[in-house]
Amino acid sequence: MAIPLSSRLPGFEHINTYYDAAHDIATAKLLPGEYYVTTQSEAVVTVLGSCVSACVRDRVFGIGGMNHFMLPIHEGERATWQGGIVDNITRFGNYAMEHLINDILSHGGMRKNLEVKVFGGGRIVRGLSDIGACNARFVLDYLKEEKIPVVSQDLNGDYPRKLYYFPKTGRVLMKKLACLHNDTLVEREKKYFRDIEDAPVGGEVDLF
Repeated sequence: MAIPLSSRLPGFEHINTYYDAAHDIATAKLLPGEYYVTTQSEAVVTVLGSCVSACVRDRVFGIGGMNHFMLPIHEGERATWQGGIVDNITRFGNYAMEHLINDILSHGGMRKNLEVKVFGGGRIVRGLSDIGACNARFVLDYLKEEKIPVVSQDLNGDYPRKLYYFPKTGRVLMKKLACLHNDTLVEREKKYFRDIEDAPVGGEVDLF
């Protein structure tokens, strides 16, 4: 049973949803490049390799969501980027964070109530340098810059992660995956990496 379209917030009709019998809850499943925000008692799930997910919520009102993103890294920038907000390199990370946060705020969340938990950034894809470490460093730098507290994190390492987030309560269930039984995650992230490398830069997004 998917989450009914009528109960989803506008703009999230394309997100794949289902009923998770193990947790007895309607659940939204994120792929790389997606994010989801809810005001309902729902879960958000994803599987992370080199990508990072930020789980963000208003801890008072229980409005929150999750994103799943990877930074574009260009040749010549790998050795020179040491963190911080650099538009050309962090453009998709910025958009992923700002769209998620803005949607939470626009649906009743308050910036002063925000808390964040961050996960991912594993080194699992050969040939992409250690882009997972860049993703992890970016998200921590970004949140420090925006003065939004990180209350929990599990970043880096050499393993993928399966992540469940329950925005109403802030609960996170994370499973470290010892190995992948197929190449689905690796191929998915490689495709996503190629797509964001080629994508044009969009307009600026401002935080409320």
